[in-house]
Parts: sequence; structure tokens; C-alpha cells
Amino acid sequence: MTNKRDLRIVFMGTPDFAVATLKTLIDHNYKVVGVITAPDKPAGRGQKLRASAVKQFALDNDLNILQPTNLKAESFLSELKALNANLQIIVAFRMLPKVVWQMPAFGTFNLHASLLPQYRGAAPIHWAIINGETKTGVTTFFIDEKIDTGAIIQHQETEIGTNTTVGELHDELMAIGSELVVKTVAQIENDAVATVIQPQTEDLKTAYKLNRDNCKIDWSLPIDTVFNKIRGLNPFPAAWCYLENDDKKPLSVKIYGVEKLEEKHDYEVGKLIASKNELKVACKGGYINILEIQLPGKRKMEVKSLLNGFNFSESAKLL
Repeated sequence: MTNKRDLRIVFMGTPDFAVATLKTLIDHNYKVVGVITAPDKPAGRGQKLRASAVKQFALDNDLNILQPTNLKAESFLSELKALNANLQIIVAFRMLPKVVWQMPAFGTFNLHASLLPQYRGAAPIHWAIINGETKTGVTTFFIDEKIDTGAIIQHQETEIGTNTTVGELHDELMAIGSELVVKTVAQIENDAVATVIQPQTEDLKTAYKLNRDNCKIDWSLPIDTVFNKIRGLNPFPAAWCYLENDDKKPLSVKIYGVEKLEEKHDYEVGKLIASKNELKVACKGGYINILEIQLPGKRKMEVKSLLNGFNFSESAKLL
């Protein structure tokens, strides 16, 4: 039986998605000698500095924290080197310079929320749903010079339900991913890693960074495409469009919970059909029944509540 390597781990991550993995490592009694996370950022109306989810967890567990603004700064590199880590684990952080990821003896590996090589990039969970995929997963891989291209260590698949939202899939992949990281660490600990080079494939789908333009709903597209886009952005950052009601200036609204109703109709796409407790949008091939919506300057609310006090005109439509 081989002797287990004595691992000294540096963990790098920022959002809630990363916290689950850090917690699982601690729960399995791995030695985390340092946590690298983003600097505190102003947030909320008061613009008070807010710690990242990873920093908050690290503080609660008395872990050593570094918050560099520049990953190439000599001061940070010397602090990192002083931790004497032999393994670095990255979950939802930022691109690392070579001098950082080459530092530990046993390498630097990343957890990515897709089945690589598909959906390399910033928003893999969102785009899998937006593109109507029926399965996705998580992958651990050793970091190299490019984004999400390194040799694969392990992966695990999961199915995407027909009504699954990005919020639901995020939480599922967060749990699956944290367990996969621990399995990967165990392989490294036992010197039992067998990597696979990512296959070269022509039909690569990219997980582009989300922005206001690519989160806008195009109501002229087929109903499945519209439905997938809305659930693929629910609850964050949320799909949006303009509401035109009477001759007033169009309002920018966010759409959250929806249902898909496939049936024939003669309405133009985008037309709103409002009843006492239902708000439907005409699409190619049916209607999108809106369950949750957010008007400018308001909180997200159930449509039934909105319909109690908001009047939609006969000509109302979504653009």
C-alpha cells in the first residue's frame, strides 16, 4: 500500500458556489493552509464594503485569508509561496498567471460546472439551459495557459429537467462538484491520477459571459427557445424585455418564473393577454405564462399580486 501524500492546500474562490467545496474539504479534514478570494466590494444602497461568501466562510472557520488585487504582485507571490502549499484548488475564481498555477508541486486544478470541453467560459450553467441541453455535469482538470482547456482528471454527469431553472441546477452542481473535488483530492493524495487530454471537437459550445444584450428576450423566436432562455436566467441575472402599455414610455421588466403553454393562436408575438389572475405572452407555437415578474424600482412579485393593482391595456405587449 502506498503512503498517502501529506497535502497542504491553498483554495481559491469567491461566490457561494465555491463555499460548498471549501466546506467539504474542511469536513474531510484536509489541511487548507490558505484561502485566496476577491477583495471586499461596495454593495447595497449604502455601498458598504462586503466580504465574498468564501471570505465569510473562511473567517468563520479561522482560515488564513489573502485578498490580492494583483495576482502578479511580488508581495502576493511571496505571501503565497510562504504558505508552502503543494496543491491549489480553484472554484469560481479568476484566470491565474502561470507563476501562480505552476507553484505547487502537485499542481493546480479547477472545478468547472460543465462537461468539458463543452461550455468553456464564464457562465456554463446558464448556457446549458439556455441552449436546451438535457444533460450537463462538472469536471475537474489541471490548469494550463488557456481558459478551461487543461487535462481532465474526473467528471460527473447529471440530467437537466425540462423545467429546471439555473438556480436549481446551480445548487445541484454545487453539491455534485464539491464531492467530485474531494474524490479528485483523494486521487492526488494517493498519487493515482490518470488525466485525459480534452478532445478536439468542432461543435464546441461556449459559455459566454452574460451581459444585458444576451439576457434580453426575443419574443419572435420559437416558444422553446424563449422558455429555455427565461429559465436559464432565473433567478440570476434574470431575463428581461420591454413592456409597452398604452402610449407610455416602455418599461424594462425582468421575467422570472414561467410556464410554457403549447397551443395554436392568431396573436402577434409579444402580445400580452391579461385576465384576473393570469398573464400570458403570445409566442410562436403557444404562450409563455408569466408567474413572477419585476417592474422597475420594485421587488420581484407573483403575477397574481401584480394583477390586483396594475392595469394592462388591450394593446399591451412585450418587446
